[in-house]
Amino acid sequence: MLSPPPKINGPYCVDNALDDLPAIKYAEYLFLNSNMVESEQYCLDIDSQKERLYVTSGYCLIQCLKAIMSYEDEDLQEANKHVKHGNNLAFKHRAPPAPLVSRIAGLVWENSAIGVGFIKSMTPVQRHAELLYAETFLSFRTMINIYLLLGRYLEVVDAEAAARAEALEDKSIDKDFRSGVELGVGASNLILSLMPDKLLAVAEIFGYRGNRDAGLSILMKAGGWVKGEKLPRVDAEEEGLRRTLADICLMCFHLVISTVTFRGVDLEMAETILDYNLKRYPNGVFFLIAQGRLFALRSQPKQAISSYTRALTAQTQYRSLHYISFWELAIANLALWEVGASLEQWHAQEREATWSKACYIYGAASCLLQIGGEGKEREARLEEAAALLDRIPGVVHKIAGKSIPIEKFVARKARKFASQGRHLLLPALELAYVFLAIDHAPRAILLEKILPVVEQALDTLKANESNIEKYESKAKRFWDDYCLAHFLEGVCWRFVTYPDKEAIITEEETTSRQINRVEAASRAQRALQQVIKHGFKIELDHYIVYHAHYELGRLYICMGDNEKARKHLDLVISGKPLEAVPALRKSQLMMRTTAVLEALDQGRESP
Repeated sequence: MLSPPPKINGPYCVDNALDDLPAIKYAEYLFLNSNMVESEQYCLDIDSQKERLYVTSGYCLIQCLKAIMSYEDEDLQEANKHVKHGNNLAFKHRAPPAPLVSRIAGLVWENSAIGVGFIKSMTPVQRHAELLYAETFLSFRTMINIYLLLGRYLEVVDAEAAARAEALEDKSIDKDFRSGVELGVGASNLILSLMPDKLLAVAEIFGYRGNRDAGLSILMKAGGWVKGEKLPRVDAEEEGLRRTLADICLMCFHLVISTVTFRGVDLEMAETILDYNLKRYPNGVFFLIAQGRLFALRSQPKQAISSYTRALTAQTQYRSLHYISFWELAIANLALWEVGASLEQWHAQEREATWSKACYIYGAASCLLQIGGEGKEREARLEEAAALLDRIPGVVHKIAGKSIPIEKFVARKARKFASQGRHLLLPALELAYVFLAIDHAPRAILLEKILPVVEQALDTLKANESNIEKYESKAKRFWDDYCLAHFLEGVCWRFVTYPDKEAIITEEETTSRQINRVEAASRAQRALQQVIKHGFKIELDHYIVYHAHYELGRLYICMGDNEKARKHLDLVISGKPLEAVPALRKSQLMMRTTAVLEALDQGRESP
């Protein structure tokens, strides 16, 4: 356990700003080990006037996290106030700009007025202030420009040190500054690399390059990580202030962003980084949640639930952090097809969380409709679900006048429920697909719990296929239900046949549940082809057709038929309408399809 540094005495002096680094490292340790309130109070105790460069910036970070978790207007405004104050404080610590004449001359020949020369002329405090100014600046463009300049500065001084045969790195640059630059440059590269190719090509004209491999390498360098090695080459005594933040950034990429991209994703590396940090911060809520994500991606939802539950008990100070666990628990329980347990988590979020009330409400309503029941019990659940769905139009968020895609999706589902006599087919299973719970459901769950539910729905539809008018007399839409049921059947059989490449399948599961892969793949193929065949008859759920092409393309890749796979994936990404009405949720699908095609082009395996 890290001990608190000696108490700070005397008035604050700008020239001694870096003397506060041990204090902010201790505050960071408290925060990462789930002692959030103690960390926040420690910052206030040593800097009640909010005049110390690093302490103020650390306090800003805490306020930003609180605001992001709660998403309350009051918290967001408070965080914005603290960030502006932190940015102004960093600005006051920065080096004064060179005279205009010198800056103009610097455009013609190199001098100390602009660029790397200007950074070289700064004192250590001024360089740290420049870094903190970037970290607290609300303009992404300005932030990246500063990071790139500081990154070039490190490259130059390191090259000069190597030329002098001193070392591969300039030892005069402190680790705290270096880790901050590596975090900023690495994260910037990762973020830019997620942009569509056409948009990235435009960004590159202005000097912004999103090199994912370079970004990952720089972030790993901050922690001394080397692929294939279980321990870092940088220990806790030698690490920089932002080393753990770089580790968290890496875990976010491998465990969260990996849902929309494949290139660079390495779950083994994520596990190595996670194990190291869990030993350092055994009670760290962020690392326990990351552990749950790792289990979920490996199709181990039971173990994921255990980690998320531990995260709930690890800290009780910031209630808003519990909402992340509630969300993940709801999805993990859907992967186990424990719909009642998922309902409890949706209810908990619907009552308290504010990030997306529409999603939480729809999650609860879909589970209620899925559970159903008989007689009065069924009627009571139907009434409760109807009351919940009626609330959705009033809680949908808009950002810059635009609806969030997932909220637009659930809003349309709520309208569909009302328009077709309070009926939705397999709503919880459809939601499980949307949130990738089917992708990471264990094979036994798919075979024994989920597919029987789908087959029951298909039997009902087949019984009505000869008399569609009767089915639709109750305002139900036969072909919407028909295509949805076959789509979910196809997706389930696809993952039964070819589990996600990261899935851990036990020997017992392999031997006790042997399947005929050819037959199972054929069932998946036939089901998805039925969706494509009848997709033009869909009235509302047009997204199903696009996703059917995507899933069929992925299935063909698993079957080794890349030519057919490319045909379906190219249809998705072409932008051409695949049915009469444009579909919702296309942006995320486009990202995933692009990632699959990229993996296909490079001969790499995609999940």
